[in-house]
Amino acid sequence: MSISADDIRNRFTYHPPTPDQIPAYEEIRQTARAFAEFIVEQTPGSREQSLALTHIEEAVFWANAAIARNEGGPHV
Repeated sequence: MSISADDIRNRFTYHPPTPDQIPAYEEIRQTARAFAEFIVEQTPGSREQSLALTHIEEAVFWANAAIARNEGGPHV
């Protein structure tokens, strides 16, 4: 699969949030924070716990990128 120049440009362009997108960003962060707190409460401090938290951070990043990079904002 070939990646187009437009796709590269979209991936590496700053996409400022629109007013309609801000609530979705906030809800994603709040939900991820609650899950991260649950993980910390339910698991012993360890490499595995740290990895779980890192993956939650990554999920937030990619969810935010999905909103930012795809016009029209969140699909609810």
